[in-house]
Amino acid sequence: METPREHFSSRLGFILAAAGSAVGIGNMVGFPVAATKNGGGAFLIIYAIFVVFVCLPIMLTEMGLGRKTQSDPHGAYISLAGSKSPWRFAGWLAVITPFMIGVFYMVITVWILGYLVQTVIGNLDVIANPDYFGVFINNWMVFVYLAVVAAIVYFVLVSGVRDGIEKAARIMMPALFVMLLVLVGFVLTLDNAFAGVQFYLVPDFSKIDGGVISGALSQAFFSLSLGMGILITYGSYLRQRDNVVGAGKMVLLTDTAVAFTAGLMVLPAIFAINPDTNPAELSESSVAMIFTFLPQIFLALSANIGYIGASIVAVIFFLLVFVAAITSLVSIIEVPTATIVRKYSFSRSKALMVLAATMGILTLIATASFGMVNFFTDFVSYGGGSRSVFDVIYDVFYDTVLPLNGLLICLFVVWHWRTKNLHDELAIGAVGYKNGIFQKYISFSLTTFIPVILAIVFINTVLDIFFGIPLF
Repeated sequence: METPREHFSSRLGFILAAAGSAVGIGNMVGFPVAATKNGGGAFLIIYAIFVVFVCLPIMLTEMGLGRKTQSDPHGAYISLAGSKSPWRFAGWLAVITPFMIGVFYMVITVWILGYLVQTVIGNLDVIANPDYFGVFINNWMVFVYLAVVAAIVYFVLVSGVRDGIEKAARIMMPALFVMLLVLVGFVLTLDNAFAGVQFYLVPDFSKIDGGVISGALSQAFFSLSLGMGILITYGSYLRQRDNVVGAGKMVLLTDTAVAFTAGLMVLPAIFAINPDTNPAELSESSVAMIFTFLPQIFLALSANIGYIGASIVAVIFFLLVFVAAITSLVSIIEVPTATIVRKYSFSRSKALMVLAATMGILTLIATASFGMVNFFTDFVSYGGGSRSVFDVIYDVFYDTVLPLNGLLICLFVVWHWRTKNLHDELAIGAVGYKNGIFQKYISFSLTTFIPVILAIVFINTVLDIFFGIPLF
């Protein structure tokens, strides 16, 4: 007998859980630095345009598909297209993608926990050493931190939708917002902090080119967890009376607000310590910023607020990023978990054990691919250089496959499910949506420019990463 499907207990629970999936490591550091390096306020304007006019229709499409089918991505595709349809492969791709993304995201979350522990025990000066990161990622202690992170994720997911995912989101997301606001409030009191605010917010349209525009779209797409199957899965936990359109807008607003506010934390802190900072020299890599650059910034703060004060700021920051990482990791791993539970009639506990034996092994390999095991470190070569297992997973599934998944779901809705059926689903619980301007816009965008944009981004990414010959 099939177990009744769980649902979020409220619209707020869904919004917090979905926002938790969207608010990740990139929001905290990568987004503000990318904005600063690429035109400041001009980048933010372009980003906002993409979020509203490109990402929102795809987000609502994923959520509507999930609620309609009450299933994970694979189940959603075969529910509407049939188990023998070629579309089932798109469903599998939408499950394999978060499975693989969960591997590299787990590795980064493990590193964050390690740095959090070091700041808690008073070793801010240790992690601020430029050589520490290379030593840390090849130390056996990373496997201890891996066990801790895996245990946290298991505890949340095995408890189910309401008692696990939703309850965790109700605790962690407000805590994240509070910590973020506390840090922003503190940073803005520092001398020269507003120089960072100026670089972050003042538009510089001279820096806008094709690469920046593409980067803004990619940032918006990745930031909202599109193409990962997460919103299809979470949408399947919505009740039929829930307003999908309204909830989607709130998730989008929450994620964008967090990313924007994070910029008011990171950039002012950098400029407060070094007013002569050249934004062009900052790394857009969240990994480089979190584990090498920002610890040095926190240590430099000790000149103003003492070593203990600087350590407290560092603890709050790493706790903030750790919470963001855990909420995203939970949502990522929920996708293959839900698929295993449905397809093989496994309990959640058994499904998570299967993932521990598969995703867990891949995570161990990826963790060891930074110098511990040479075979995994120099795993393959493409794009003019050697790549580790970790690099391959990131390049293939995070950078390349996400826009492809978004393209496939657009084509599926337009060619198979039909936009009329999508609108009928989205209209449930959404007063004023039916035959309104917003409905007309979604129809127009999904059938015209959105698939074209995603196709171009996908092709450009493949050419850039694997052949070194981008279109622009």
